[in-house]
Amino acid sequence: MKALPTPCYVVDEVKLLNNLRLLQHVQRESGAHILLAQKCFSMFRLYPLMGEYLAGTTASGIYEARLGHEEMGKENHVFAPAFKEQDMQELVQICDHIIFNSFAQFEKHKAACAQDGVSVGIRVNPECSTQEGEHAIYDPCAYGSRLGVTLENFPEDLPPEIEGLHFHTLCEQNADDLLTTWKAFEAKFSKYFKQLKWLNLGGGHHITRSDYDVEALIDLVKYIRNTYHVEVYLEPGEAVALNAGYLVTEVLDIVHNGLDILILDASAACHMPDVLEMPYRPPLRGGYEADEKQYKYRLSSMTCLAGDVIGDYSFDKEIKVGDKLIFEDMAIYSMVKNNTFNGIPLPDIVLLHKDGTTELVRRFGYEDFKGRLS
Repeated sequence: MKALPTPCYVVDEVKLLNNLRLLQHVQRESGAHILLAQKCFSMFRLYPLMGEYLAGTTASGIYEARLGHEEMGKENHVFAPAFKEQDMQELVQICDHIIFNSFAQFEKHKAACAQDGVSVGIRVNPECSTQEGEHAIYDPCAYGSRLGVTLENFPEDLPPEIEGLHFHTLCEQNADDLLTTWKAFEAKFSKYFKQLKWLNLGGGHHITRSDYDVEALIDLVKYIRNTYHVEVYLEPGEAVALNAGYLVTEVLDIVHNGLDILILDASAACHMPDVLEMPYRPPLRGGYEADEKQYKYRLSSMTCLAGDVIGDYSFDKEIKVGDKLIFEDMAIYSMVKNNTFNGIPLPDIVLLHKDGTTELVRRFGYEDFKGRLS
């Protein structure tokens, strides 16, 4: 990979397939429908492959819904806090499940959804936070959250058109947190289950992480299906492409101000924005904790943003201008969130095939930058 032009995202087909096979195993053993959450990973070049293992896609807006419909063509779900009328006219043509964030939104759009092939649901807020402060920005059960309807705001009887309920409360979590959330959800909302056809347990399930309790997830899904006679949906994003991607970057310069600072052609702000948003320090191949090895560096970028810092790392050997560095786990929330701030080019997208060969899937240029402006 170090021979590739930089910066570039590289998606590892072998690691992606390993994830997909595990997810397929969960589906077969539990009866769940597992959907790709496109907000996390939308490399549609791989949708035909992923469609061999997954039940379909889920979208957070009109363009993702179109992408899933066009490129995978299987089950296609959509949720958003609100929908525009013109978007709904298209969504009912390309989505089989539409989930509303409020009963007001449902009432506004129910006429458009009143056609064969569209199943309507409501997102609920089970008011059961399991984030413990680690990912507060991603906690939809926090006080004042706009996401989902609380029990207090539910009617005594569900409108007959409602066929499913949905919750999404997790972020990079294990099955124990899902079970905690499920128990709260079941206690509050099970009185509505008798009229439902499906329950959607959302995303944030780190199913393909090495320590994830897969059997506990399978057991829970079986319990739900056998007890309430509904279909169960899961919408992982990260679990699909977890540890299946890299960001390759080149060291352009080294400056010194209290410590040695590497100037890279990759940027946290532009190419891996979650590094600043969460924030977190991404894993780096051959990189260690800041004071663990002899050679310590701060990794930064060539943007004008003073805070565009990826993190402090140490290495076994001295880093030189021209060296290539490889950030790990960069398939997720990278390509879908990157930007061209400062006119910084977008990274190439490369596929690392099973046989070790690489394929340049997409190269971005000036026209991609200019085309977003006017």
